[in-house]
Amino acid sequence: MTRPDDVIVALDVGGTGMKCGLVAASGELLHEERHPTNAAAGGEAVVETILEVAAALAGKARADGRTPVAAGVAVPGVVDEERGIAVWAANVGFRDVPLRDLVSQRLGLPAALGHDVRAGGVAEARLGAGAGHRHVLFVAIGTGIAAAHVVDGRAFAGAHGSAGELGHIVVRPGGALCGCGARGCLEAEASAAGLARRYAALAGAPRSAAEVAAAAAAGDPVAERAWREAVDALADGLAIAQTLFDPAVVVLGGGLAEAGEQLLAPLADGLRARLTFQREPALVRAALGDAAGCLGAGLLGRDAVEAA
Repeated sequence: MTRPDDVIVALDVGGTGMKCGLVAASGELLHEERHPTNAAAGGEAVVETILEVAAALAGKARADGRTPVAAGVAVPGVVDEERGIAVWAANVGFRDVPLRDLVSQRLGLPAALGHDVRAGGVAEARLGAGAGHRHVLFVAIGTGIAAAHVVDGRAFAGAHGSAGELGHIVVRPGGALCGCGARGCLEAEASAAGLARRYAALAGAPRSAAEVAAAAAAGDPVAERAWREAVDALADGLAIAQTLFDPAVVVLGGGLAEAGEQLLAPLADGLRARLTFQREPALVRAALGDAAGCLGAGLLGRDAVEAA
């Protein structure tokens, strides 16, 4: 795709809202919109919302003198990217939805379907903090924790579409109960939600993860303990990831990464202390912010039209 007016319709679908826009072949986000996902109305309503927003974006492109040539959609949950099926996503009500084909049929364009974290990882690897490296591990630390292993700009989904569930590595056997049913998962111990829960258990009062981070930075001893425990769990998780994937760079995104050096410095020290034969990766903060998923969806759409 070389024509300067060609664009990809890109949607990053979340549990409450979707970030979407028009992405140029270069990866530049030319136009951006946000819409409610309408998840409370059920999976069928979410699908219709996606189709309507995608069609409106294609119309916007044409009205602006641009040519939509493909669409890319990134969704949460378990995604069969080869067949273009959203297999399961509890927070948006998907169950075996052939979303790629539905989008393609509505727009009359080639389409791609990807997982939201893997799409974000592709964007960070090609355009963001991982650019210039062949082997990138993108780790999103938000309400949950998930990762994307990206090699030469391509993220690997695994045999069943669920690769990268780093949050469900058990790092504290018998620890906090995770939403998956296990105890001591990295997500339960070190996500933003896990950090907030741990602080509440220690202090007997609620605080958000951002508030806990700020209190820890200000010297609050209870917040410092909760923060230290989360960082230690993350270091254990990243040591396992480094052993398995051997990336050159680990890109940290999501809400907890907003803490910057407060997270990166002790986490790098903790990871370094845990490595023996493994090579230490560069540990960097994500560069694209919450636009990563939308940009990644656009890149997947571009890949689809180039492969057609």
